[in-house]
Amino acid sequence: MKVNANTLRSGNVIDYNGKLWIVIKNEISAPGKGAAVAQVEMRDLRSGSKDNVRFRTQETIERVRLEQEDHQFLFSDSDGFTFMHTANYEQISISKDIIGYPAAFLQEGMIVEVESYEDEPLGVKLPDTVTLEVIEAEPVVKGQTATTSYKPANVEGGERVMVPPHIDVGTRITIRTEDGSYVGKE
Repeated sequence: MKVNANTLRSGNVIDYNGKLWIVIKNEISAPGKGAAVAQVEMRDLRSGSKDNVRFRTQETIERVRLEQEDHQFLFSDSDGFTFMHTANYEQISISKDIIGYPAAFLQEGMIVEVESYEDEPLGVKLPDTVTLEVIEAEPVVKGQTATTSYKPANVEGGERVMVPPHIDVGTRITIRTEDGSYVGKE
């Protein structure tokens, strides 16, 4: 679908020079002389490299729609992570590079959204938060309970997160999957 450069928004996927790019930022600037331009910051979906491109605002660009389908996480092995399509039960394997940091929070049976283009998986979106049990936490240091200091803790799955001092082993906590930050306790 062809769209004008001035209509691009953050999160849009475009086909530019034969590659798929996701728009990170689009700023329209109108210099005192000449036509307005769209300064687009974008990232290559396959390689991860970034680029800044300047388009004329009325220039048309090919916008791509990604298929977004629900999949259930089954297991991980040396080849990657295996997911099953929730409607047709087909299984696919996706590498950790495509999932990125949130892969640490995948739990067996978790429903995720897999984004693909022409049957090639390009990204996996986990739920915004997950609830995990703290399996190891450092003890509270006397005198630090009144401050906003955080302490490291390990949660099931092996990920290390920073938690408030009152969190102990066995406590179930909610964590943001995007960056691994503490949200609250269950």
